[in-house]
Order: sequence, then C-alpha cells, then structure tokens
Amino acid sequence: MSENYSSDDDQPESLIPVEVAYATLERQLIVPVKVPLGTTALEAVKLSNIAAEFSEIDIDKDPMGIFAKPLDGRGRPKPDKYEMSAGDRVEIYRPLVIDPKAARLVRAKTSQPSKKK
Repeated sequence: MSENYSSDDDQPESLIPVEVAYATLERQLIVPVKVPLGTTALEAVKLSNIAAEFSEIDIDKDPMGIFAKPLDGRGRPKPDKYEMSAGDRVEIYRPLVIDPKAARLVRAKTSQPSKKK
C-alpha cells in the first residue's frame, strides 16, 4: 500500500494498524490494514476490500464489532461512527441461522431427563 499524504502539508498522514476479520465455517480471513487516524470501522472494512473475498458480505447491513463487542449503538457507537484505534480488529458477523432461544427449546425437547424410579 502506498503512503497517503495530507493535502495540507508534505507530511504523511498518521496511519494506524488495524485488522478486519470475517469467517465462515470453511474459511477465516484477517486482513491487516493501515488507516488514517479518525477512520471509522465501516471505512476500515471498505478499505480492507474483504467483501471481494466473500460474496455473502453486505458491508452496509451485516453487524460488526470490535473484539467481540458489538458496534450496535447501545454499548458502543455504530460502525459508521466508531473511530478506530491502533490495534483494533473489526469483525463482520454472519447472520444467525437459528435464534438462540429456539435452539435451546429444540435441545430441551430432544434431551429427555432421566427419571428415577
């Protein structure tokens, strides 16, 4: 990657190292990227070009987090507002196949507790 230069002066922009991660059942990819200070998580994902490797990624809709902490607008800002820090890893999450509550109900119904006589 070539160095980015600020338009205000001849000094290179301050770049920070971050990672962008995505995984399927078959494959995991972590892309290291150097981004300018002030880059949001969403911008870092776009700069990583990870969506070119996984056609199922929808950058504008898939949930994201930083080290397993969701960027959901509750505990942390949304991906388009969260400013990256050096060493952060943005994770793009796949949609759930089954609701966790429904999965627990299925497991509960299929596992019969042993009855004592």
